[in-house]
Amino acid sequence: MAAKDSPSDEALLTYEATRKVAKEKADLLTKTYGTNSVQYALIDHGRIVVSGQSGKNDEKGQKPLTKDTMYGIGSTSKMFTTVAVMQLVDQGKIDLDTPVVRYIPEFTMKDERYKQITPRMLLNHSSGLNGSSMTNAFLFEDNDSYAYDTLLKQLAGQTLKADPGAYSVYCNDGFTLAQILVERVSGMDFTSYIHRYMTEPLGMANTATPLDSPDEAKMAGLYYPAYTGQLPNETSSLIGIGGIYSTAEDLARFSQIFTGKAEEVLSGKSAAAMAQDEFKTPLWPDDADSSFEYGLGWDSVNPYPFSEYGMKALTKGGDTLLYHSSLVVLPGQDMAAAVVTSGGSSVYNQLLANEILLRALKEKGTIAEFKPEKSYGVPVKADMPESVQQYSGIYGAFSGTINIDITKGGVMSVTSEQSPDTPAQIFGYSADGTFRSAYGNTIISFVTEENGRTYLWLRQYASLPGLGQKAISEYNAEKLRPQDLPAETRKAWMKRDGKKYYLLNEKYTSIVYLMMQPFQLNMSKQLPGYVSDKRITGPNTAVSELQIPGMSGRDLSAYTFFTQDGAEYLDVGGSILVNEDAVNPIYVAKKSIVTIPSNGYARWYSVSDKDGGKIVKVNMPSNASFAVYNAKGTCVYFSVVGGKDQVELPAGGVIVFAGDAGTKFEISAE
Repeated sequence: MAAKDSPSDEALLTYEATRKVAKEKADLLTKTYGTNSVQYALIDHGRIVVSGQSGKNDEKGQKPLTKDTMYGIGSTSKMFTTVAVMQLVDQGKIDLDTPVVRYIPEFTMKDERYKQITPRMLLNHSSGLNGSSMTNAFLFEDNDSYAYDTLLKQLAGQTLKADPGAYSVYCNDGFTLAQILVERVSGMDFTSYIHRYMTEPLGMANTATPLDSPDEAKMAGLYYPAYTGQLPNETSSLIGIGGIYSTAEDLARFSQIFTGKAEEVLSGKSAAAMAQDEFKTPLWPDDADSSFEYGLGWDSVNPYPFSEYGMKALTKGGDTLLYHSSLVVLPGQDMAAAVVTSGGSSVYNQLLANEILLRALKEKGTIAEFKPEKSYGVPVKADMPESVQQYSGIYGAFSGTINIDITKGGVMSVTSEQSPDTPAQIFGYSADGTFRSAYGNTIISFVTEENGRTYLWLRQYASLPGLGQKAISEYNAEKLRPQDLPAETRKAWMKRDGKKYYLLNEKYTSIVYLMMQPFQLNMSKQLPGYVSDKRITGPNTAVSELQIPGMSGRDLSAYTFFTQDGAEYLDVGGSILVNEDAVNPIYVAKKSIVTIPSNGYARWYSVSDKDGGKIVKVNMPSNASFAVYNAKGTCVYFSVVGGKDQVELPAGGVIVFAGDAGTKFEISAE
């Protein structure tokens, strides 16, 4: 869209210095930070003034990267969902503080508190929903909508992890529910809705969803370190949380909604409402420089480093399994930068977007100098009160558990229970009562909140050479309390300790087959009665009871075991896995048949030492796949990605066959 009243000095600027730096930093991402390709754009007063690309696209070098090459934008899709809800608020069709059940009567849960969840709570991550229902969420070249279609059924069997509105913790399912809300209220499917009310009015010609079946030739080339060669395109049916494709220039056009240039799309009042602090509930760390401070949809409405310059900024990042994105908007400056990549990380993308914006602000004369990078300062030696040792113990987060050990001399070591070979992080007690890293970029303190829970509060300035600095302030983990288990319960769990479990209910096109490692169940050696962050509640059940705001308390799920036909199965948030004891060796003969059972579960087989090294050929229909893993659990072949006629079986490895119920695989030894 053309600017309504672009100042003349903006029009005269060449942005030559900004363009040069943007290109240098984008090249750095591809050469140093493991990114395959980068696309970036800067918009200033309605005009795209910087745009470029870096890296490789297709393997053969026949499809150069252009400004129209499309990328998955992951969770930046949540901004489209938020804008859609706010458009319906503008029209008086949705009230942000009216319960969601008024709009979606079939939304139900086992926990009566669900009736208190409002659209606002979906958009500011405070609904209390557990997290992410991701079965069959990411597929190769397959727009199957299973993950979206089954959300309400998944939620119907769940309880909440917190009172609705109590605190904000990142939650994907809340935005899928918001997508359903938009469809119910508007009477349109979400893809049609965003095209009619966002992409078309804003001239976003290169923005699509998997339901548009976009041309694969227009998509950025995808790669994965463990696989040689280009991958098929990634698709996600969870469009409202992470399934949209776009370009950096289109995201720059989208940003005009938030700078007052597109009031015909969304009212200034609603855009401003989205940018308000929504995270400041009682359960949130005290003020400090940070990258996460939720608005409606936004990851942060006051991010570092723009807070250093007294500027309002808005950020949203997104990561799928293979794509990454970041959008950074400066509403008061009428500027925004967008970065999308194949490979890499949304953190890198945001730092690049920050750099582009800061360089442009300096080139325009809006800022005179760049602020220096920050540090908390090295520890100031002091005697530690003996009472501080009470904070030693095991702390849990959604990603696992850590062991905090504090000596009388004021030395704190932090080790991961899940990665025991990783060296301990060491922090020293400082005169202000915090623990500090030797270089002063990280400080840790402990906070006991009104809910009686004790949190590890991490504050950090993380510098990435050539890309700048990001700030973190978060409750990183919550202290867990050991418990004694009844003898029968302990016996049941000890039988599982160290066992591997294999995933059964992912579709044959699932990207998970390429990336997953077998799930290994390990009981906590340091915290009796726990497996990872989950408290064991019975012979066949364990639950995560974490209440951590921000990111560390996201995506909680229970473990539920059940036995069927003599085999033990594990249900983790809708994913069904089978105990390794039920995985038999594959029989490699001249010809053998594997059939997918009526429940549609994948069939797993181990590879014995005597069959290791044998070459097999698999004949199967198009609606099927198989994958082979070595003894370390790394995928060495996945038929959806590479269509070899024959594959060598690795000794000590496993092979999985996936397809619709009744699908037959013919396996022959070569």
